[in-house]
Amino acid sequence: VQLVESGGGSVQAGGSLRLSCQAFGYSISWWYMGWGWFRQAPGKEREGVAAMSRDGTTTYADSVKGRFTVSKNGNTLYLQMNSLKPDDTAMYYCAAVISDTSRPVLAVQSYPYWGQGTQVTVSS
Repeated sequence: VQLVESGGGSVQAGGSLRLSCQAFGYSISWWYMGWGWFRQAPGKEREGVAAMSRDGTTTYADSVKGRFTVSKNGNTLYLQMNSLKPDDTAMYYCAAVISDTSRPVLAVQSYPYWGQGTQVTVSS
C-alpha cells in the first residue's frame, strides 16, 4: 500500500487547511482498511490526531476535537483542519492498516503503512 499526502502549507492562527491522502496499490476493497492521521513536531514523539475505522467510525485526540474532521471518499482520506493554532505546527502523516475491527485506532504502532508526510505551519 502506498500513501501520498498533500495539502500542507503555512497559515495564520485561526485559519484552515485540508489535507488529502491518496492510497494506491491495495487489491482488496478499501472497505477493509482502517485509517489514521498523525503528526510529529520537532523534538516530540509522533502522536495520533484522528482515526477512522473501516466502517467510518471516527475518533480524535482531545487537542483537536471540534476543530479537525476526518473523512474518506473512495481511496482518498481527508483531514479538514479549522481554527488552527501554532501548537498544530507539525509534519502530518496518514497511515493505513488492514483491519478486521470497527474500532478506530490512534496508536502509532498499529499502522504498518505510512505516507511521506506533509508540513503544516501555523503562525501566530
